[in-house]
Amino acid sequence: MIDSQDEVMPKQKSPKSPEIKLHARSLSRTMIVVVFGSLLLITGYTLTHLDAAGVKVNVAFKELATTLNQMFLQPNAGTDGLWLLLQALGSSVVLSILTTIIGAVFGFLFAVMASKNLTNAYLGAGIRVVMAVIRAIPTIIWALIFSIVCGLGSTAAILGLSFHSIAYLTKAYSESIEGIDNSIIESLKVTGAKFWVIVFQAIWPTIVASFVSWTFIRLEINFANAIAVGAAAGAGGIGYQLYVASGMSFDFHETGFIVYMVVLVAFVLEFIAVKIRRYYLSR
Repeated sequence: MIDSQDEVMPKQKSPKSPEIKLHARSLSRTMIVVVFGSLLLITGYTLTHLDAAGVKVNVAFKELATTLNQMFLQPNAGTDGLWLLLQALGSSVVLSILTTIIGAVFGFLFAVMASKNLTNAYLGAGIRVVMAVIRAIPTIIWALIFSIVCGLGSTAAILGLSFHSIAYLTKAYSESIEGIDNSIIESLKVTGAKFWVIVFQAIWPTIVASFVSWTFIRLEINFANAIAVGAAAGAGGIGYQLYVASGMSFDFHETGFIVYMVVLVAFVLEFIAVKIRRYYLSR
């Protein structure tokens, strides 16, 4: 028997759920697609109309494979010897550590003065603008500038790396300081605590883990930059040995050996950074 209520009241259809577009169209997205497509077309046209100057592709790839085999499968210390390369590597490591320490000390002082929740707004804005200008110029350019002022050598490399490290770490540390809860700082100010007491009693214990992380990140960057300025600024080190082995004597066996040494040091720095950060986080 059919229920009379079912005859009078028809079954209602469930409303359709609105379609959710994962990628909404916008002018910026359209411009990105247009620019990317244009670059692909330009690249394709350039590759198809490239003047090979008589270079045979199959011969070039064979020579490339031979070079890579010499570099990474047959590395050796070459004519310079292991001891000289270790000394050069140590020089680059010391240069990166020294400039990182200088950048960390001055960067922390400037970060304290640039933080919005600690000091005058105009002073902080001025410091942030100056540091932004310094960061905008690459480290290698600063090293070349100081090499003109001080002459080629380690002094120009130290000043160039330190200058950029200070600007980089000032921004990183100040952002960590500004992320602290203002109630902690205000409560200490109410009690009459002096400025540097607030810094070292409230600020420092809170940001020490991020301080270590940012400092070691900058250390890795400075190590890479120390290799780059080794030849450019006449600072020597493993960067100069790499330049001589690859660009002058074409000793690809030694080039590969130097690359392995650099990679090993990078892994060691990363391992130490992780261990120290875990230590401070577990405290």
